[in-house]
Amino acid sequence: MHPSFTRRHLLSASSAGFGMLALQGLFGAQSPLVTRRTHFPSKAKRVIFLFMQGGPSQVDTFDFKPALTKQHGKPVAKDSPTVFYQSPWAFKPRGQSGMLVSDLLPNIARHADDLCVINSMHTDHNAHPQAILQMNTGSFAFTRPSVGAWCVYGLGTENQNLPGFITINPEFSGGGPLKHGNAFLPAACGGTPIGHGGGGSATAPEKPLKGIELPFMKNARLKTEEQRRQLDLVQTLNRQKLAADGSNEALEGLITSAELAFNMQREMPDVMDVTKENAATQEMYGIGDGKPTDQIGRACLMARRFCEAGVRFVQVNHSFWDDHSDIFKGHPQHALETDQPVGALLTDLKQRGLLEDTLVLWGGEFGRPPLLNKNNGRDHNNVGFTMWMAGGGVKPGIRYGSTDETGARAEQDKVHLHDLHATMLHLLGLNHEQLTYRYAGRDFRLTDVYGEVKHGLIA
Repeated sequence: MHPSFTRRHLLSASSAGFGMLALQGLFGAQSPLVTRRTHFPSKAKRVIFLFMQGGPSQVDTFDFKPALTKQHGKPVAKDSPTVFYQSPWAFKPRGQSGMLVSDLLPNIARHADDLCVINSMHTDHNAHPQAILQMNTGSFAFTRPSVGAWCVYGLGTENQNLPGFITINPEFSGGGPLKHGNAFLPAACGGTPIGHGGGGSATAPEKPLKGIELPFMKNARLKTEEQRRQLDLVQTLNRQKLAADGSNEALEGLITSAELAFNMQREMPDVMDVTKENAATQEMYGIGDGKPTDQIGRACLMARRFCEAGVRFVQVNHSFWDDHSDIFKGHPQHALETDQPVGALLTDLKQRGLLEDTLVLWGGEFGRPPLLNKNNGRDHNNVGFTMWMAGGGVKPGIRYGSTDETGARAEQDKVHLHDLHATMLHLLGLNHEQLTYRYAGRDFRLTDVYGEVKHGLIA
């Protein structure tokens, strides 16, 4: 089913009396997970979104502001406890591009020549719950499908035995299940959550997993052949009911989900088992009991394995970069937990030839101002922050756009969140204005009525 083939076409086919076989052809054989044609040739086939929830500080990572030195230590207003504050971490030119990256992220910095750094991001809300939802769904006020769900709806996926969209550590970031939900899109498009990637971390301690624990992945009572016969009977009844109803979105979702769940029993445990990787690879990702990198290292390695297995969209969530107090302690800890795994992921993808057609996105729901408050922290800043992309057809080794001289506000070549989403879909071969879904009498899209593809980001 092409992305422009919307729900209304399925309804008209049903109401015209095509019956059971037509519905199987339209929905059964052409389920939401079946690979579909793009609107135009794509540069990327899949996405890994490294979501650094809480808001990494751009002026401490990828947005060096020498002019901020002149303001350093000066109050923003008379008698104010909040002062302008230059980053305590040194910025150095990296790679052949000479891109300035902070010492806070030395492993990611080694990939400067692969990064497309957007220094002019801005979004509409500076509160975490709303900003997280907008980053992940395009809207902070309404229940809308997540960006991963839109990608699966538009493209399907390459492996019918695995979900099209997987989100790892989703409990570590706000927004609840809405941020990886399908809303009104077919249920199979929504994100499948995986608890956490492995061991614990200093900011989010968890009981370490010994090996891979996957609850409900095995049936304690029935053998595989018996489960298949049982499911065939249930699905026959489901399809009869669907044919009689003509349209039943909940039942359509149930049919697809039941088949996917059965197939996942065979493939999911193997793909998730990072112990199948050699010791050198595990060490590169920082995997090991007690290591601060263990959790995100497992998640990033799983992300690579899922991509190799044909999953369309993988999101790795990390928390909590919200350092209102003592950024000198908080940001180094978050960087310690994520920098090595993310750097390893880029290295691994490149070595395996996957980075070329895998779009990697890194960033939080907003950034931080170039100010230090009375608690030695930086507060929220949604009007100017940094994200970066790599692979998937973006221009490597460039900085796009800029903030003002202190790093507070996006100023040149501004990129709104809707623009970022439009550009991501474009790299996947999808026109964000044509990728629509008819619901409640209106054609909805990820970018609503906004968004502009930023061709300056595209190679």
